[in-house]
Amino acid sequence: MSDLGYDPWSAGFVADPYPVFAELRAERPVFFHEPTGQWVISRYEDVDALLRDRRLGRSYLHVGGHEEFGQEPEAEFLKPFWDLIRAGMLDVEPPTHTRLRRLVSKAFTARMVEGLRPTIRRLAGELAGALADEGGGDLLADVAEPLPVNVIAEMLGVPVEDRPLLRPWSADICGMYELNPPEEVQRTAVRAAVEFSDYLRELARSRRSEPRDDLISALAQVADEGDRLTEDELIGTCVLLLNAGHEATVNATGNGWWTLFRNPGELERLRSDELLVPTAVEELLRYDTPAPMFERWVLEDITVSGVDIPRGAEVALQFASANRDPEVFADPDRLDLGRDPNPHITFGLGIHYCLGAPLARIELAESLSALLRMAPGLRLVSEPEWKPGFVLRGLQALRVQC
Repeated sequence: MSDLGYDPWSAGFVADPYPVFAELRAERPVFFHEPTGQWVISRYEDVDALLRDRRLGRSYLHVGGHEEFGQEPEAEFLKPFWDLIRAGMLDVEPPTHTRLRRLVSKAFTARMVEGLRPTIRRLAGELAGALADEGGGDLLADVAEPLPVNVIAEMLGVPVEDRPLLRPWSADICGMYELNPPEEVQRTAVRAAVEFSDYLRELARSRRSEPRDDLISALAQVADEGDRLTEDELIGTCVLLLNAGHEATVNATGNGWWTLFRNPGELERLRSDELLVPTAVEELLRYDTPAPMFERWVLEDITVSGVDIPRGAEVALQFASANRDPEVFADPDRLDLGRDPNPHITFGLGIHYCLGAPLARIELAESLSALLRMAPGLRLVSEPEWKPGFVLRGLQALRVQC
Protein backbone atom coordinates (compact mmCIF):
# COMPACT_ATOMS: atom_id res chain seq x y z
CA MET A 1 0.00 0.00 0.00
CA SER A 2 1.07 3.59 -0.61
CA ASP A 3 2.58 5.53 2.26
CA LEU A 4 1.03 8.72 0.75
CA GLY A 5 4.37 10.49 0.49
CA TYR A 6 5.64 9.94 4.04
CA ASP A 7 9.42 10.17 3.58
CA PRO A 8 11.40 11.62 6.49
CA TRP A 9 14.57 11.73 4.35
CA SER A 10 12.98 13.77 1.57
CA ALA A 11 13.89 17.47 1.47
CA GLY A 12 10.41 18.29 0.21
CA PHE A 13 8.73 16.40 3.02
CA VAL A 14 10.98 17.97 5.68
CA ALA A 15 10.22 21.44 4.31
CA ASP A 16 6.45 20.91 4.42
CA PRO A 17 5.16 17.62 5.83
CA TYR A 18 1.68 18.94 6.59
CA PRO A 19 -0.15 18.01 3.35
CA VAL A 20 1.10 14.43 3.74
CA PHE A 21 0.02 14.39 7.39
CA ALA A 22 -3.48 15.55 6.40
CA GLU A 23 -3.79 12.62 4.00
CA LEU A 24 -2.40 10.16 6.54
CA ARG A 25 -4.86 11.27 9.23
CA ALA A 26 -7.73 10.88 6.79
CA GLU A 27 -6.70 7.65 5.04
CA ARG A 28 -3.92 5.80 6.88
CA PRO A 29 -3.72 7.02 10.49
CA VAL A 30 -1.77 3.88 11.49
CA PHE A 31 0.53 2.12 9.02
CA PHE A 32 3.83 0.26 8.90
CA HIS A 33 6.63 2.16 7.17
CA GLU A 34 9.09 -0.36 5.80
CA PRO A 35 12.12 1.97 5.30
CA THR A 36 12.19 2.99 8.98
CA GLY A 37 10.71 -0.22 10.39
CA GLN A 38 8.21 1.87 12.37
CA TRP A 39 4.46 2.10 12.78
CA VAL A 40 3.55 5.68 11.87
CA ILE A 41 0.72 7.17 13.95
CA SER A 42 -0.67 10.56 12.99
CA ARG A 43 -3.99 11.35 14.71
CA TYR A 44 -4.09 13.44 17.88
CA GLU A 45 -6.37 11.03 19.74
CA ASP A 46 -4.01 8.10 19.16
CA VAL A 47 -0.80 10.00 19.85
CA ASP A 48 -2.28 11.46 23.05
CA ALA A 49 -3.37 8.03 24.29
CA LEU A 50 -0.11 6.27 23.47
CA LEU A 51 2.03 8.90 25.20
CA ARG A 52 0.21 8.04 28.43
CA ASP A 53 0.09 4.26 27.83
CA ARG A 54 2.53 2.34 30.03
CA ARG A 55 2.50 -0.54 27.54
CA LEU A 56 4.92 1.60 25.55
CA GLY A 57 8.32 2.90 26.58
CA ARG A 58 11.25 5.00 25.44
CA SER A 59 13.31 1.85 25.98
CA TYR A 60 12.66 -1.89 26.17
CA LEU A 61 15.84 -2.88 28.01
CA HIS A 62 14.09 -2.95 31.38
CA VAL A 63 11.84 -5.79 30.16
CA GLY A 64 13.91 -7.66 27.55
CA GLY A 65 17.13 -7.78 25.55
CA HIS A 66 17.86 -6.69 21.99
CA GLU A 67 17.37 -10.18 20.55
CA GLU A 68 13.99 -10.61 22.23
CA PHE A 69 12.84 -7.35 20.62
CA GLY A 70 14.19 -8.30 17.21
CA GLN A 71 17.02 -5.78 17.29
CA GLU A 72 20.69 -6.18 16.50
CA PRO A 73 22.99 -5.78 19.51
CA GLU A 74 24.43 -2.28 19.71
CA ALA A 75 27.90 -1.92 18.21
CA GLU A 76 30.65 -1.95 20.81
CA PHE A 77 31.94 1.46 19.72
CA LEU A 78 28.57 2.98 20.73
CA LYS A 79 28.88 1.92 24.38
CA PRO A 80 30.23 5.29 25.67
CA PHE A 81 27.33 7.10 23.99
CA TRP A 82 24.60 4.85 25.39
CA ASP A 83 26.22 4.71 28.83
CA LEU A 84 25.95 8.50 28.94
CA ILE A 85 22.41 8.76 27.55
CA ARG A 86 21.00 5.97 29.75
CA ALA A 87 22.47 7.60 32.83
CA GLY A 88 19.90 10.37 32.30
CA MET A 89 16.14 9.98 32.42
CA LEU A 90 15.18 10.36 28.75
CA ASP A 91 15.78 6.81 27.57
CA VAL A 92 14.95 4.87 30.73
CA GLU A 93 11.67 3.70 32.23
CA PRO A 94 10.31 3.21 35.79
CA PRO A 95 11.46 2.54 38.39
CA THR A 96 14.77 4.11 37.30
CA HIS A 97 13.02 6.99 35.52
CA THR A 98 10.79 7.67 38.54
CA ARG A 99 13.78 7.87 40.87
CA LEU A 100 15.84 10.12 38.57
CA ARG A 101 12.98 12.49 37.81
CA ARG A 102 12.17 12.82 41.52
CA LEU A 103 15.75 13.68 42.40
CA VAL A 104 16.32 16.05 39.49
CA SER A 105 13.01 17.82 40.17
CA LYS A 106 14.23 18.64 43.70
CA ALA A 107 17.00 20.76 42.14
CA PHE A 108 15.41 21.85 38.86
CA THR A 109 12.44 23.56 40.50
CA ALA A 110 9.82 25.92 39.09
CA ARG A 111 11.12 28.60 41.45
CA MET A 112 14.67 28.16 40.15
CA VAL A 113 13.50 28.35 36.53
CA GLU A 114 11.38 31.47 37.14
CA GLY A 115 14.35 32.99 38.93
CA LEU A 116 16.24 32.81 35.63
CA ARG A 117 13.78 35.12 33.88
CA PRO A 118 15.74 38.36 34.54
CA THR A 119 18.91 36.73 33.19
CA ILE A 120 17.06 35.41 30.14
CA ARG A 121 15.49 38.83 29.54
CA ARG A 122 18.89 40.52 29.75
CA LEU A 123 20.56 38.02 27.41
CA ALA A 124 17.70 38.17 24.91
CA GLY A 125 17.81 41.96 24.94
CA GLU A 126 21.58 42.01 24.38
CA LEU A 127 21.35 39.58 21.45
CA ALA A 128 18.38 41.34 19.83
CA GLY A 129 20.06 44.71 20.34
CA ALA A 130 23.27 43.52 18.70
CA LEU A 131 21.30 42.18 15.72
CA ALA A 132 19.53 45.53 15.37
CA ASP A 133 22.81 47.46 15.66
CA GLU A 134 24.26 45.40 12.82
CA GLY A 135 21.22 46.06 10.68
CA GLY A 136 20.41 42.37 10.51
CA GLY A 137 22.18 39.04 10.11
CA ASP A 138 21.37 35.40 10.67
CA LEU A 139 18.64 35.30 13.30
CA LEU A 140 19.51 31.68 14.09
CA ALA A 141 23.24 32.14 14.61
CA ASP A 142 22.97 35.59 16.19
CA VAL A 143 19.97 35.13 18.53
CA ALA A 144 18.32 31.70 18.50
CA GLU A 145 21.47 29.63 19.13
CA PRO A 146 23.39 31.70 21.70
CA LEU A 147 20.40 32.40 23.97
CA PRO A 148 19.53 28.86 25.16
CA VAL A 149 23.20 27.80 25.21
CA ASN A 150 24.10 30.69 27.48
CA VAL A 151 21.02 30.15 29.65
CA ILE A 152 21.76 26.45 30.14
CA ALA A 153 25.44 27.23 30.72
CA GLU A 154 24.55 29.89 33.28
CA MET A 155 22.10 27.55 34.96
CA LEU A 156 24.54 24.63 35.13
CA GLY A 157 27.47 26.82 36.14
CA VAL A 158 29.70 26.30 33.09
CA PRO A 159 32.45 28.96 33.06
CA VAL A 160 32.08 31.62 30.37
CA GLU A 161 35.32 30.65 28.63
CA ASP A 162 34.10 27.05 28.16
CA ARG A 163 30.66 27.85 26.75
CA PRO A 164 31.68 27.77 23.06
CA LEU A 165 32.27 24.03 23.52
CA LEU A 166 28.62 23.30 24.33
CA ARG A 167 26.83 23.96 21.04
CA PRO A 168 29.07 21.65 18.94
CA TRP A 169 28.86 18.87 21.55
CA SER A 170 25.08 19.15 21.69
CA ALA A 171 24.64 19.16 17.90
CA ASP A 172 26.94 16.15 17.47
CA ILE A 173 25.22 14.12 20.20
CA CYS A 174 21.76 14.91 18.82
CA GLY A 175 22.79 13.57 15.42
CA MET A 176 22.18 10.10 16.87
CA TYR A 177 18.47 10.82 17.24
CA GLU A 178 17.86 11.10 13.51
CA LEU A 179 16.44 8.09 11.68
CA ASN A 180 19.07 5.47 10.77
CA PRO A 181 22.11 7.74 11.22
CA PRO A 182 25.17 6.72 9.17
CA GLU A 183 28.22 5.34 10.98
CA GLU A 184 30.16 8.58 10.57
CA VAL A 185 27.41 10.47 12.45
CA GLN A 186 27.35 7.76 15.12
CA ARG A 187 31.13 7.94 15.66
CA THR A 188 30.97 11.74 15.84
CA ALA A 189 28.25 11.44 18.50
CA VAL A 190 30.39 9.00 20.50
CA ARG A 191 33.38 11.35 20.40
CA ALA A 192 31.23 14.28 21.55
CA ALA A 193 29.69 12.16 24.33
CA VAL A 194 33.13 11.17 25.63
CA GLU A 195 34.48 14.72 25.51
CA PHE A 196 31.41 16.22 27.15
CA SER A 197 31.33 13.50 29.82
CA ASP A 198 34.99 14.04 30.68
CA TYR A 199 34.46 17.78 30.91
CA LEU A 200 31.38 17.49 33.13
CA ARG A 201 32.96 14.86 35.35
CA GLU A 202 35.78 17.22 36.23
CA LEU A 203 33.38 20.13 36.74
CA ALA A 204 31.01 18.06 38.89
CA ARG A 205 33.82 16.85 41.14
CA SER A 206 34.97 20.40 41.75
CA ARG A 207 31.40 21.43 42.65
CA ARG A 208 30.94 18.51 45.05
CA SER A 209 33.89 19.76 47.07
CA GLU A 210 33.24 23.49 46.55
CA PRO A 211 29.52 24.04 45.84
CA ARG A 212 28.32 27.23 44.13
CA ASP A 213 24.92 28.69 43.36
CA ASP A 214 24.33 26.64 40.20
CA LEU A 215 22.45 23.55 39.11
CA ILE A 216 25.47 21.23 38.96
CA SER A 217 26.16 22.01 42.61
CA ALA A 218 22.50 21.51 43.48
CA LEU A 219 22.35 18.18 41.64
CA ALA A 220 25.54 17.06 43.36
CA GLN A 221 24.01 17.81 46.76
CA VAL A 222 20.40 16.74 46.23
CA ALA A 223 19.27 13.73 48.23
CA ASP A 224 15.99 12.00 49.04
CA GLU A 225 15.80 9.66 52.02
CA GLY A 226 19.50 8.96 51.72
CA ASP A 227 19.32 8.44 47.96
CA ARG A 228 21.26 10.76 45.66
CA LEU A 229 22.37 10.98 42.07
CA THR A 230 25.49 9.02 41.20
CA GLU A 231 28.23 10.86 39.36
CA ASP A 232 27.23 9.18 36.08
CA GLU A 233 23.58 10.10 36.64
CA LEU A 234 24.49 13.71 37.36
CA ILE A 235 26.51 13.89 34.14
CA GLY A 236 23.77 12.19 32.12
CA THR A 237 21.24 14.65 33.52
CA CYS A 238 23.38 17.67 32.62
CA VAL A 239 23.84 16.40 29.06
CA LEU A 240 20.10 15.83 28.75
CA LEU A 241 19.33 19.34 30.00
CA LEU A 242 21.70 20.86 27.45
CA ASN A 243 20.50 18.78 24.50
CA ALA A 244 16.78 18.81 25.23
CA GLY A 245 16.82 22.41 26.44
CA HIS A 246 18.79 23.70 23.51
CA GLU A 247 18.30 21.99 20.15
CA ALA A 248 14.50 22.15 20.14
CA THR A 249 14.45 25.74 21.44
CA VAL A 250 16.78 26.91 18.67
CA ASN A 251 14.55 25.26 16.07
CA ALA A 252 11.38 26.61 17.69
CA THR A 253 12.74 30.15 17.43
CA GLY A 254 13.77 29.80 13.79
CA ASN A 255 10.62 27.94 12.74
CA GLY A 256 8.51 30.45 14.63
CA TRP A 257 9.94 33.51 12.90
CA TRP A 258 9.77 31.81 9.50
CA THR A 259 6.10 31.16 10.24
CA LEU A 260 5.54 34.81 11.20
CA PHE A 261 7.20 36.08 8.03
CA ARG A 262 4.87 33.85 5.98
CA ASN A 263 1.86 35.17 7.90
CA PRO A 264 2.36 38.96 7.79
CA GLY A 265 -1.13 39.72 9.07
CA GLU A 266 -0.50 37.79 12.28
CA LEU A 267 2.97 39.32 12.61
CA GLU A 268 1.46 42.80 12.44
CA ARG A 269 -1.18 41.72 14.96
CA LEU A 270 1.62 40.68 17.34
CA ARG A 271 3.62 43.85 16.76
CA SER A 272 0.59 45.93 17.67
CA ASP A 273 -0.21 43.93 20.81
CA GLU A 274 2.73 42.44 22.69
CA LEU A 275 0.30 41.04 25.27
CA LEU A 276 -0.27 38.30 22.70
CA VAL A 277 3.26 36.93 23.23
CA PRO A 278 2.30 34.09 25.63
CA THR A 279 -0.42 32.69 23.37
CA ALA A 280 1.74 33.39 20.31
CA VAL A 281 4.47 31.17 21.73
CA GLU A 282 1.99 28.31 22.20
CA GLU A 283 0.56 28.75 18.70
CA LEU A 284 3.99 28.86 17.05
CA LEU A 285 4.95 25.66 18.89
CA ARG A 286 1.77 24.03 17.62
CA TYR A 287 1.83 25.35 14.09
CA ASP A 288 5.35 24.20 13.15
CA THR A 289 6.52 21.73 15.77
CA PRO A 290 10.33 21.78 16.25
CA ALA A 291 10.52 18.12 17.38
CA PRO A 292 7.84 16.64 15.09
CA MET A 293 8.23 12.96 15.95
CA PHE A 294 8.98 10.84 19.00
CA GLU A 295 9.51 7.10 19.06
CA ARG A 296 8.28 4.50 21.53
CA TRP A 297 8.76 0.74 21.86
CA VAL A 298 5.74 -1.51 22.23
CA LEU A 299 6.20 -3.55 25.42
CA GLU A 300 2.88 -5.42 25.16
CA ASP A 301 0.60 -6.07 22.18
CA ILE A 302 -1.63 -3.06 21.48
CA THR A 303 -4.42 -2.09 19.09
CA VAL A 304 -4.51 1.44 17.67
CA SER A 305 -7.49 2.60 15.61
CA GLY A 306 -8.32 -1.02 14.83
CA VAL A 307 -4.76 -1.94 13.83
CA ASP A 308 -2.91 -4.59 15.88
CA ILE A 309 0.69 -3.69 16.70
CA PRO A 310 2.79 -6.47 18.26
CA ARG A 311 5.16 -6.43 21.20
CA GLY A 312 8.64 -5.51 20.04
CA ALA A 313 7.48 -3.04 17.40
CA GLU A 314 8.54 0.60 17.32
CA VAL A 315 5.99 3.38 16.82
CA ALA A 316 6.67 6.83 15.40
CA LEU A 317 4.30 9.26 17.10
CA GLN A 318 3.81 12.24 14.80
CA PHE A 319 3.51 15.24 17.13
CA ALA A 320 3.47 17.71 14.24
CA SER A 321 0.57 15.88 12.62
CA ALA A 322 -1.37 15.62 15.88
CA ASN A 323 -0.91 19.38 16.35
CA ARG A 324 -2.72 19.99 13.03
CA ASP A 325 -5.59 17.53 13.64
CA PRO A 326 -8.91 19.22 12.76
CA GLU A 327 -10.70 16.99 15.27
CA VAL A 328 -8.97 18.99 18.02
CA PHE A 329 -7.96 22.33 16.48
CA ALA A 330 -10.43 24.47 14.55
CA ASP A 331 -9.01 25.49 11.17
CA PRO A 332 -5.66 23.89 12.12
CA ASP A 333 -3.69 25.12 9.09
CA ARG A 334 -4.44 28.74 9.98
CA LEU A 335 -2.02 30.56 12.26
CA ASP A 336 -3.96 32.24 15.07
CA LEU A 337 -1.66 33.87 17.64
CA GLY A 338 -4.58 34.28 20.02
CA ARG A 339 -5.70 30.63 19.82
CA ASP A 340 -7.22 29.55 23.12
CA PRO A 341 -7.52 26.81 24.20
CA ASN A 342 -4.48 25.31 22.53
CA PRO A 343 -3.87 21.74 23.80
CA HIS A 344 -0.82 21.08 21.60
CA ILE A 345 1.44 18.19 22.56
CA THR A 346 4.76 19.72 21.53
CA PHE A 347 6.27 19.00 24.96
CA GLY A 348 4.87 15.46 25.12
CA LEU A 349 2.57 13.94 27.72
CA GLY A 350 2.74 11.33 30.44
CA ILE A 351 5.78 10.50 32.54
CA HIS A 352 8.18 11.73 29.85
CA TYR A 353 6.57 15.18 29.63
CA CYS A 354 9.39 17.66 29.01
CA LEU A 355 10.89 18.71 32.33
CA GLY A 356 12.27 21.85 30.70
CA ALA A 357 8.98 23.08 29.20
CA PRO A 358 8.68 26.06 31.60
CA LEU A 359 12.24 27.15 30.77
CA ALA A 360 11.65 26.81 27.03
CA ARG A 361 8.49 28.91 27.27
CA ILE A 362 10.34 31.70 29.10
CA GLU A 363 13.20 31.67 26.59
CA LEU A 364 10.86 31.76 23.60
CA ALA A 365 8.71 34.53 25.08
CA GLU A 366 11.65 36.71 26.10
CA SER A 367 13.39 36.22 22.76
CA LEU A 368 10.21 37.07 20.84
CA SER A 369 9.53 40.14 22.99
CA ALA A 370 13.10 41.42 22.66
CA LEU A 371 13.07 41.15 18.87
CA LEU A 372 9.65 42.80 18.60
CA ARG A 373 10.84 45.64 20.79
CA MET A 374 14.39 46.20 19.49
CA ALA A 375 13.92 45.25 15.83
CA PRO A 376 10.34 46.34 15.08
CA GLY A 377 10.96 46.39 11.33
CA LEU A 378 12.52 42.93 11.19
CA ARG A 379 12.03 41.42 7.74
CA LEU A 380 13.18 38.40 5.78
CA VAL A 381 16.06 38.70 3.31
CA SER A 382 15.84 35.34 1.57
CA GLU A 383 13.83 32.14 1.82
CA PRO A 384 15.64 29.75 4.18
CA GLU A 385 16.67 26.15 3.58
CA TRP A 386 15.89 23.32 5.96
CA LYS A 387 18.47 21.11 7.61
CA PRO A 388 18.20 17.52 6.37
CA GLY A 389 17.03 15.99 9.67
CA PHE A 390 13.36 15.41 10.47
CA VAL A 391 13.41 14.26 14.11
CA LEU A 392 14.91 17.62 15.12
CA ARG A 393 13.49 19.79 12.35
CA GLY A 394 14.95 23.24 11.83
CA LEU A 395 16.37 25.77 9.41
CA GLN A 396 19.97 26.07 8.25
CA ALA A 397 19.85 29.85 8.69
CA LEU A 398 17.35 32.72 8.70
CA ARG A 399 18.74 35.86 7.09
CA VAL A 400 16.98 39.04 8.20
CA GLN A 401 17.25 42.82 7.99
CA CYS A 402 16.23 45.30 10.66
